[in-house]
Amino acid sequence: MSEIAASTIASDISTVERILDRALQGEDISTADALLLLIQTSPDLIEQIRLTADKLRHQQVGDTVTYVINRNINFTNICEQHCSFCAFRRDAGTEGAFWLSTEQILAKAADAVSLSATEICMQGGLHPGAKIGGRSLTYYVELVSAIKTTFPQLHLHAFSPQEVEFIARQDGLSYADVIMALQRAGVGSMPGTAAEVLDDTVRRVICPEKISSATWIEIISTAHRLGLPTTSTLLAGHIETPSQQIAHLEQLKQIQQYAIESEYPTRITEFIILPFVGESAPAPLRSRVGRDQPILADNLLLTAVARIFLGNYIPNHQPSWVKLGLEGAKTALTWGCNDLGGTLMEEHITMMAGAKGGTCLSVAQLQGAIGDLDRDYRQRSTLYELL
Repeated sequence: MSEIAASTIASDISTVERILDRALQGEDISTADALLLLIQTSPDLIEQIRLTADKLRHQQVGDTVTYVINRNINFTNICEQHCSFCAFRRDAGTEGAFWLSTEQILAKAADAVSLSATEICMQGGLHPGAKIGGRSLTYYVELVSAIKTTFPQLHLHAFSPQEVEFIARQDGLSYADVIMALQRAGVGSMPGTAAEVLDDTVRRVICPEKISSATWIEIISTAHRLGLPTTSTLLAGHIETPSQQIAHLEQLKQIQQYAIESEYPTRITEFIILPFVGESAPAPLRSRVGRDQPILADNLLLTAVARIFLGNYIPNHQPSWVKLGLEGAKTALTWGCNDLGGTLMEEHITMMAGAKGGTCLSVAQLQGAIGDLDRDYRQRSTLYELL
């Protein structure tokens, strides 16, 4: 090895160590710092990054791993959009298309309640026919009202920014109008899905019909202003670059900083990386990515960097056991995550894309995975109140 090459490696090691030391002192790291961490390939440096993320997790949220007992309900797969990573959507009237009735949804909710669920997570395709009296909002409000009237104890974590935009566009309403109506009906928080990657050059390839990055941010911030908590996500491991991943994290950080500075009543409660699963995704993107399942090592390094970069602002980080499998998600708990998500009971969107992690876990399975790490576990509410 030349003296110049050796000097460059030593310089990189020194720089990474300084970044990690600053993070452990509670300082924010820059996007350039985060990118440098994310592109490391040395096993020794990656292990230092992991250890730093795990220490920060301990400092910021402690050692207890949380989970929620919930049921996921995808109420329709009929959708007007054609995202290049989605194997879930169908056109109305085609094989495999479904649209659950309110009675079917209530039956699923009743089953969840019988299993001690505290949350229903509900999202679906953008179905132009989902209307009552010619209005989309009326359909959504009546669906929420039916669930909350029957099961007032359930927290409804429902309808992403994309669904809010869809309802507003269908009915000629503002985003605030839609959010307030859903809140009044009983929605308790908004999933931060449909974010994919908050970079419009990427979105124009993978989801050209979806809302822009700016619109996603506007709807999330509007929810915070109106008192509706949200989550946040990143669809990772497809055509996006490491710099675009870090830019996405920076956008989330800015949203959270703005909510804090503006003294909004609510903000982002958690961050979840959603690794790309391409086994059954439409062929063009699957061919371009060149693999069917997530690369665990890449996901774990991104998990650690996200904790180091975001943890001062979004303290709760959760892996996706549906996409990574329970063993992969358990490993992520040593890379900066502090929550193992929910029981779900059923899940269709990722399963139909070809994920191998399953669609349902029991409380015993979640607790067992956490116990394998010699960590305590606690059941939580959707908003991270310990139960």
